[in-house]
Amino acid sequence: MVIREIQISDNSKIRKVIQSTFLELQLPLQGTAYSDPDLFHMYESYQQSNAIYYIVEQNGIVTGGAGIKPLELNNNEVCELQKMYFSPHIRRLGYGKLILKYCLAFAQSAGYKYCYLETISNLTNAINLYKINDFKNLSKPMGSTGHCSCDVWMIKAL
Repeated sequence: MVIREIQISDNSKIRKVIQSTFLELQLPLQGTAYSDPDLFHMYESYQQSNAIYYIVEQNGIVTGGAGIKPLELNNNEVCELQKMYFSPHIRRLGYGKLILKYCLAFAQSAGYKYCYLETISNLTNAINLYKINDFKNLSKPMGSTGHCSCDVWMIKAL
């Protein structure tokens, strides 16, 4: 298993992983990452100096990923953990914990003071991972992500 930065050739591969996860878990398709316009050009959307997207690759096959970007409509002190999804066969093997560690380390090195995320309440394993890593629940969303179907908002001081 390899964790590396996204390449342009990964665009359709990571989109397939993310969208198939939504279909598999019967998550909302509107107002979530499933319908996010960035999903069609992931490489390009993470090319600013204060953003990164990591790919998990197994035997040359993209099996997941997660990224950090500045939270829109914010003061650049808050980043957002985005699009953390994995193929079913690598879930619960520690890759979520590992890629989260990569993302948070990048966020700190980029000078962010807080990391924000949005998720859906029935993704309990992900929520537990965030809680173990000191993310705290918020009562309402921050910024303007367009993910109106997400019903869990969390933040972590870096």
